[in-house]
This record gives sequence, structure tokens and C-alpha cells, in this order.
Amino acid sequence: MLFRQFFDNTSSTYTYLIASGRGREALIIDPVKEYTQAYLDIINQLDLRLVRAIDTHTHADHFTALGDLRDETDCITTMGEFTNADCVSEQVSEGDRIDVDGIRLEALYTPGHTDESFSFYWKKGDQQAVFTGDVLLIRGSGRTDFQGGDPHKSYDSIVNKLFRLPDETLVYPAHVKQP
Repeated sequence: MLFRQFFDNTSSTYTYLIASGRGREALIIDPVKEYTQAYLDIINQLDLRLVRAIDTHTHADHFTALGDLRDETDCITTMGEFTNADCVSEQVSEGDRIDVDGIRLEALYTPGHTDESFSFYWKKGDQQAVFTGDVLLIRGSGRTDFQGGDPHKSYDSIVNKLFRLPDETLVYPAHVKQP
């Protein structure tokens, strides 16, 4: 399996590129527009075919690369069912599965940071990970004071959904909270 993590210093955003192996289909989670060419370069270097680009929610601190990646690669762009984003070609609901070349993600509705926030859970054998967007960050959780955010829903999403995943689950947020 190929796993690449990108970091945008300006917005403190993490982006994740995942593929089953070199020369295979790939997906990307929470891509930042300014890094579109860097993503395309690594995709080409690894001889990957980007088939899916996913945003966990509408980001207020950067522009998404979903539309650009769709235009360059003909990939499917995906967000949760409550998004109003124009660049989305597919919306997912709680429990929906996204399959890309043996990589299966399960959509988890995790509102709180925004009213449209989704996390994506991956499990294969005894390995598992969750891509939390901004609902759960490194050293904190996402703001709840705009974009339909709600602190009670955020607490419920974190405590009653994400914290109930197996303890061995690796957590990959879209941001690090600045000290």
C-alpha cells in the first residue's frame, strides 16, 4: 500500500494520498488547491490513476483542489450528503462505502465542526485508520462557531462515534491546532 501525507504550512492542512500499490488506482483526501500540481506530479511519478478525490467538509481556511483534480484526471469528487459544493460529483451518506482498488472507506457522519462534516474509516485485517477532517485535530478539535457548527454535535461525534472506534485505530486529521 502507498500512503503519502502532504502538509500545507499556510493553512496547516494535511492531505492524504492512498493507493494499493505503484501503478494502481488512488484516492486523495482533503486536497488543497495550491498543491494541485504537486499531487499530480506524485501521482504521475508513482504511475497512479487518481479515481477519487474526497473532502471531509467545506474548508474555510483554504480552497479545495477537488474541481481541479477532477478536470485534470476525470476522477470522481466526493463529499457528504449535506454539502452544497458545486465541484462534487458524488455525495455519500452515513455507512456508505467507497471502494478504490481494494481500499474500502466507510463514511461516518461527524457533524460539529460544520453541519456537513464526514470522517472516513478504513479497516483491512487488523489495521485501521480514520480520516477525521476537522472534527478531531492534533491537539484539539475543530471550531464550532461558524458554517453550521455545533459544540454539542461535535462532542457527540467525537465521543460517541470516533472514540468508539477500536483503540488501535490510527487517526489522521486534516489539521494540527496551532498552540
